[in-house]
Amino acid sequence: MPVAALHRPPVAVGAGRRSARHQARFALRASSLEASSAAVTVTVNGSAAAGAAVESKEKVQEDNEGLAVKEEEQERGRLEVLYDDGFGSVTVKDYFAAAKLLCRDDDGGPPRWFSPVECGRPAVDDAPLLLFLPGMDGVGTGLILHHKSLGKVFEVRCLHIPVNDRTPFEGLIQTVEKSIKHEHGLSPDRPIYLVGDSFGGSLAVAVAARNPQIDLVLILVNPATSFAKTPLQPVLPLLESMPSEFHVTVPYLLSFIMGDPLKMAAVSIENNLSPPETLQKLSDSLTSMLPLLAELSDIIPRDTLLWKLKLLKAGAAYANSRLHAVQAEVLLLASGKDNLLPSGEEADRLFKALKNCRVRYFKDNGHTLLLEDGVNLLSVIKGANMYRRGRQRDFVTDYLPPTLSEFMQTFDVDHKLFHLALSPVMMSTLKNGKIVRGLAGVPDKGPVLFVGYHALMGIELSPLYEEFLREKKTIVRGMAHPFLFGKKFESSRQEISRIDTVSMYGGLPVTPINMYRLFERNEFVLLYPGGVREALHRKGEEYKLFWPDQPEFVRMAARFGVTIIPFGCVGEDDVLELVLDYNDQKNIPGLREWIESINKEAERVRDSVKGEDGNQDMYLPALLPKVPGRFYYLFGQPIEMKGMNNLVRDRKRANEVYLRIKSEVEEIMSYLKRKREEDPYRSIGQRALYQATWGASAQVPTFEP
Repeated sequence: MPVAALHRPPVAVGAGRRSARHQARFALRASSLEASSAAVTVTVNGSAAAGAAVESKEKVQEDNEGLAVKEEEQERGRLEVLYDDGFGSVTVKDYFAAAKLLCRDDDGGPPRWFSPVECGRPAVDDAPLLLFLPGMDGVGTGLILHHKSLGKVFEVRCLHIPVNDRTPFEGLIQTVEKSIKHEHGLSPDRPIYLVGDSFGGSLAVAVAARNPQIDLVLILVNPATSFAKTPLQPVLPLLESMPSEFHVTVPYLLSFIMGDPLKMAAVSIENNLSPPETLQKLSDSLTSMLPLLAELSDIIPRDTLLWKLKLLKAGAAYANSRLHAVQAEVLLLASGKDNLLPSGEEADRLFKALKNCRVRYFKDNGHTLLLEDGVNLLSVIKGANMYRRGRQRDFVTDYLPPTLSEFMQTFDVDHKLFHLALSPVMMSTLKNGKIVRGLAGVPDKGPVLFVGYHALMGIELSPLYEEFLREKKTIVRGMAHPFLFGKKFESSRQEISRIDTVSMYGGLPVTPINMYRLFERNEFVLLYPGGVREALHRKGEEYKLFWPDQPEFVRMAARFGVTIIPFGCVGEDDVLELVLDYNDQKNIPGLREWIESINKEAERVRDSVKGEDGNQDMYLPALLPKVPGRFYYLFGQPIEMKGMNNLVRDRKRANEVYLRIKSEVEEIMSYLKRKREEDPYRSIGQRALYQATWGASAQVPTFEP
């Protein structure tokens, strides 16, 4: 097959500028991934010869451009907050177009790898390799909706199995093994991601079982390890005996069984459209997509379909017999409406069978999860804390900031009604002590440490994240209990939750070393000294601080010259009613044992602290919603720690600063509780009337500071 057909699908977008040295390295790696000596040499953004030619030119100019190259490499080390990841700009129609181009009559030869041009150059240093193992179609373009977003943080390669190829399952294993062994030899400390879709999931499991010495991360998407239990088993003999002239109807049937046509058609439809406009767009998309289903008969001809069914059976049997040998880290994505495979039940089984498996369950999606609306693979990986560039995840350096598409999905769709109901008021204090609406009093550059009150269930976090991103384009790294980042209490039907959102928007375990390294990088850091005890407080304890007598964060802030900003927020008592608290539940049989069980296994962070301040027991409060009032935030006057290095050794003075910060937080909350009584728009009814008059996007007034 010509190289152009492999790495220039009609939907490709230019990969952007690359240094010739980087091109040559990619050409070398791509050639190392060839399935045989006859396989095509694949490069990114050009042929290998072109890469070599540009490299020669660069050597001539290297003396003049050396400084510019160094500066470019330094900038590439970090992604900007709210960078454009390109997610949502590609549709399922592009999948069909790319598949049609690849599956031409001359699509011969062995299985081979290609690198999609639209993936571009990774924008982070030491980006891990991601190998996509396709599903039943074998084309390798099933990841097309995610190419641009994944290409920012991974080196992406996709396996293409030609239509007429008849490589047995063990032969496919060897193709993948050859690649990962070569890459592991080049970068032994860098993980290799295997994204296995359906049949590719069985292939990924098999490869991992045979190579426990290689650091692999498996992303299994509705893996076909459950093929023996497919609802289609009674139909399979009919497919084998069906006359070839009737095969044209099979793709239509399979397409509706494998995926949700409405969710596939909804990809790239804007979220801010009115209902009639959304319906019209959906109708147009669905109408234009249905004729493309006929092309599935070219992608999967009759003989190929029968061969693929044999591969599915062989692959499932091979993988299932070796589950015990899999040492890799696994993230399993399972659909609740998969009509081709019992993926929910398979998630239950693999969650128990695999040593290191986490699950994200999509109850409303079908088999072709990666081609359906609302599923951003990179976001799922980030939310599950599964992105890393070394042998272990580094919560500081491996963190990827939220993208523009993630921000819009979170705050313009998922949390939109919640924020409209709360109508949060954000205020800050200038250096001269004047209180202003907005975040003008917050420094533009770090290191900055926000220290404040943790509201019930952390309800204050989402509006805080949104405001800092909208106004400051800044991510605030929230220090949280390690409990939130473990997998001990996850289930085999774990859906994407608020905990995933916390991880996506900067949350990391609260440890001294993490805080030290964040200050070193001039980050904005969020610390709640009251921790779990404050966020899971009891009845009647609203706005009460549970801070231990430990001023260590003050001493560390002094060492780095950090600006400390005390802050407070009120409004939880206007939104939620605490019905059953910790004390109530400890007196209820069953709940008492459950609380004791989860806290016995959870990591302890304050065992040395006596009394209630050290009681960090987890429990799940029983809550009832109220007619929403309003949330108010106030960031106090910045406390400059620059030039106060003496506090590092002087514990007495550090404690005085600590008590001052605590006192300011209490004063801020007293101020807000008093001033909210003066807000004419504290009631949701008054706010709704105001926005009905001036528009939903209008900023609702509040009290005069």
